[in-house]
Amino acid sequence: MHKSLLAAALAFLLAAPAAPATAAGAAKPPEQAWSFDGVFGTFDRASLRRGLIVYRQVCSSCHSLSLVAYRHLAGVNFSADEIKAIAATVEVTDGPNDQGEMFQRPGRPADKFKAPFANENAARAANNGAHPPDLSLMIKARKGGANYVHALLAGYKDPPAGFQLTDGMSYNTHFPGQQIAMGAPLNEGSVDYPDGTKASVEQMARDVTTFLAWTAEPEMEARKRLGLKVLLFLLVLTGMLYALKRMIWSDLH
Repeated sequence: MHKSLLAAALAFLLAAPAAPATAAGAAKPPEQAWSFDGVFGTFDRASLRRGLIVYRQVCSSCHSLSLVAYRHLAGVNFSADEIKAIAATVEVTDGPNDQGEMFQRPGRPADKFKAPFANENAARAANNGAHPPDLSLMIKARKGGANYVHALLAGYKDPPAGFQLTDGMSYNTHFPGQQIAMGAPLNEGSVDYPDGTKASVEQMARDVTTFLAWTAEPEMEARKRLGLKVLLFLLVLTGMLYALKRMIWSDLH
């Protein structure tokens, strides 16, 4: 009985056509050196500022940052006046007023980053049925984190010969199936960096990925500092306890 079942299973496996290895897979994102990696890692403030520019001028037309308020930009070393100026560039819906009506007003530091669409249905209608995801926690939400997001943004290429690309899709070496509904968002010179940095696709991908790593974990630096303090405290405490143990047991040796 068992031999018959084993033989049948083996025959099925041998008869079934093997699926292509890359049919639903994607190229592994290459490892990148990030300033925020490691125990002592910190966010590159210049890259964060450039990443904010890329998000505002490119990504924000489709993707929201629903968990981030403009006032949080203080963590990127923006001054209070700079934050007010950035927030004031958008119009937000507020109210109701004394007449019971909603109204538009300039953004304030306490407001969340303005969403590009009023709701999910509006987002899908503007993107051929696809719903652009919120980017607040994207680095945490995707396997590979910053390496994956960076590779995805820089992974748009022309499809190889014989590859059947569905209408409305773009070829990306790092997206599962190599077909993605989002067109290449970054192009050479898409933005102007005030610090004179060349806005190459690689540079913009790195900067906006750094910015999204910060939005996903803005307390990272404080957490690391606290962790180091705790480790130092435990080290000193261990030394003190060892010395106390030696003193208490010295009469017995």
